Amino acid sequence: MIKINKKVEYALIALKYMASQVDGKLTSAREICDRFKTPFDTTAKVLQTMNNKGLLTSTKGIKGGYALAKPLNSITFTELGKMIEGRQEFQQFCESSKGLCDLYDICNIVTPIESLNNKINSFLNELTLEELLFQNAEKEPLEYLKTENA
Repeated sequence: MIKINKKVEYALIALKYMASQVDGKLTSAREICDRFKTPFDTTAKVLQTMNNKGLLTSTKGIKGGYALAKPLNSITFTELGKMIEGRQEFQQFCESSKGLCDLYDICNIVTPIESLNNKINSFLNELTLEELLFQNAEKEPLEYLKTENA
């Protein structure tokens, strides 16, 4: 199962909420935190990061907040993950922050796991935030994997 870190999770929560707002309505970090019970400091930092990367626009002041600067169909899940995590590449399945798994050289499932990782990354590289957040995505990953195996 894919693991999504909390910062990416908070970004997705905020983006879905902002996309459902009336055009032009600004959303504050406090509003998101109060509505979805997310921690303020982390949520605010995530919103600032998306603003700095051009995914959001911000207006300062008492009635300020954030709004989408780009449509959600123009950014993929992978792009968002890299934006929020600040890394250029996601780690491989057999890799941690300490390096390759100790069993990597003798492991009998390295090839199938690498194949699975490649398919998942390929899917996530194509999956737009709009598809993820507003479509019935339950069938799409399975359909994608079926077509790749055919």
